[in-house]
Amino acid sequence: MSTIKDVARLAGVSYTTVSHVLNQTRPVSPEAKERVLAAVKELDYVPSALARSLRSKVTGSIGLIIPNNTNPYFSELARGIEDHCYGAGYSVILCNSDDDPAKQRDYLLVLQTKRCDGLILATLNQSDLNPAGKLDIPTVLLDRAPRELDIDLVSTDNALGGSLAARHLLDLKRRHVACIAGPEGLDLSDERVQGFRQTLEEGGGKLAPSDLLHADFSGIGGYQAAMRLLQERPTDARPDAIFCCNDMMAIGVLRAAGELQIEVPGQLSVVGFDDIELAQFVHPPLTTVAQNTRRLGNLTAQFLLERIADPDLPARRETVAPQLQLRGSTAPFDNKIKK
Repeated sequence: MSTIKDVARLAGVSYTTVSHVLNQTRPVSPEAKERVLAAVKELDYVPSALARSLRSKVTGSIGLIIPNNTNPYFSELARGIEDHCYGAGYSVILCNSDDDPAKQRDYLLVLQTKRCDGLILATLNQSDLNPAGKLDIPTVLLDRAPRELDIDLVSTDNALGGSLAARHLLDLKRRHVACIAGPEGLDLSDERVQGFRQTLEEGGGKLAPSDLLHADFSGIGGYQAAMRLLQERPTDARPDAIFCCNDMMAIGVLRAAGELQIEVPGQLSVVGFDDIELAQFVHPPLTTVAQNTRRLGNLTAQFLLERIADPDLPARRETVAPQLQLRGSTAPFDNKIKK
């Protein structure tokens, strides 16, 4: 591989002259510039990005840490962030923490060592912060953030999403409804449940404690919770609707209902949350609370680029409203179907 000294030797100039030509840091005579560019082309010389970054303190890279790269929601978010950053001249380094705080800390150290210009984090732990309660690099949080932390955050209005799901099921005259939430203590899941429960109660319904189960935001988690709600109960004690706090769990519910020969949507209506691409291709297609992943990804990337340009900007929090996407997994209860 050619070096800057090889270019200088072939062009008959000093290597500092080559550097000035390539980095446009000082005027160089047209003749010398022409010889340098000809030597670069002949030797197929590629300047060192690391060396440039050390001089300019800018690497043109963004670190992105997501908690689960097998969840299509985060994959779709990452794509939106990458598209926006690429259009602005930045590369994205993607890391998957598996919701493991120790793994997240390791990745944060790696990304800072690589001198990323900024970070986007889909989860943050207090242990990730420095003694002053901050991060040492421009950062925007996506989806999840400690409530007391003064930092840029882009998120969905989760309580509104839960409310939309409850209102839809009330309109369908579903009265025995259950909910499969995410992991206990996770704010965004708790907010979805809170919005769901409040709207149910306002409409004359109720979410009984035994009808609220927690799972791990996966298909198998939703499947296992659905089996507890549907298989382990007498027929007349089964719920006639289930709201899941993400689409992957809802897809697990559809699988469980199919195995138990419970007809969806006639006997059981199912509502998810996210509107991942897969939701429209399962059978029946999934009614879901749609997060605007393109808007979320673009806004998060925009916030970070603005934070990089001006680190002294006041912290901002932006909430994006979800919408209900109606498909085939919900309908009025069908009394003609024998349970």
